[in-house]
Amino acid sequence: MHFLAVVFALPMLWMVSASLKPENEVLRTPPTFIPTTFLWSNYTQAADGLLPFFLNSVKLASLNVGFLLFFAALAGYGFARLDFVFKRTAFALLLSTAMIPSMVYLVPQYMLFREMGWIDTHYPLWVPNVLTPVFGTFLLRQAFRGIPNELEEAAKLDGASVFTTFWRIMLPQVKPALAAVGALTFMASWNDLFGPLIFLNSTRLQTMPVALALFKGEYFTQTNLMMAAATLTILPPLLLFLVAQKYFVQGITMSGLKG
Repeated sequence: MHFLAVVFALPMLWMVSASLKPENEVLRTPPTFIPTTFLWSNYTQAADGLLPFFLNSVKLASLNVGFLLFFAALAGYGFARLDFVFKRTAFALLLSTAMIPSMVYLVPQYMLFREMGWIDTHYPLWVPNVLTPVFGTFLLRQAFRGIPNELEEAAKLDGASVFTTFWRIMLPQVKPALAAVGALTFMASWNDLFGPLIFLNSTRLQTMPVALALFKGEYFTQTNLMMAAATLTILPPLLLFLVAQKYFVQGITMSGLKG
């Protein structure tokens, strides 16, 4: 287990090491792991001009997490605790959409967004995600199914409406699952490279993963600055995981308690 941890951590440690080296030392043979000269100025140079890309990534990640959690929680609660016609069929159809490769509907999706005037806007990067939260709905449905029926019945006896029961009684019970879905959604949005490349034309709207490509020149690439920018890019999801890892594990466990 420790060996695997070292294997997976080594590329990240090498990236941090390269981000602190002069350019000529990064390409030195044989390579050195510990920099002979620590150039903290690499981070200053790499961060110069990254703020707009960072803010775009934060904006999109926040929209994805906020709206997806709301809609996924509503759908998950409905499939878990409410009775309606064709509930099982609807849930099966929802899950089946996850098996369709995104490449299949990419062209029709692009044509639709073009007709709607959404190309070169941020709408294609969050609206479809929050309106079809398949994975989030599945996890939260499982979490809601693990809650004792007595809580819901007591709320009904007190005269609480369905939405009040959902919002004030049931939703606080699945906080670990919400944290797990939120963390996964944040990382998926933050690391998305394909979407911005397809739907965005303006540089001012691009995100951090796309910004990394700007460090690669046509004839020359400053590898140390690219590694510094990559290190800055992974910091937000890394910090999020370190803070939320306890809730992440609890949420995944909670979602598997009851089938």
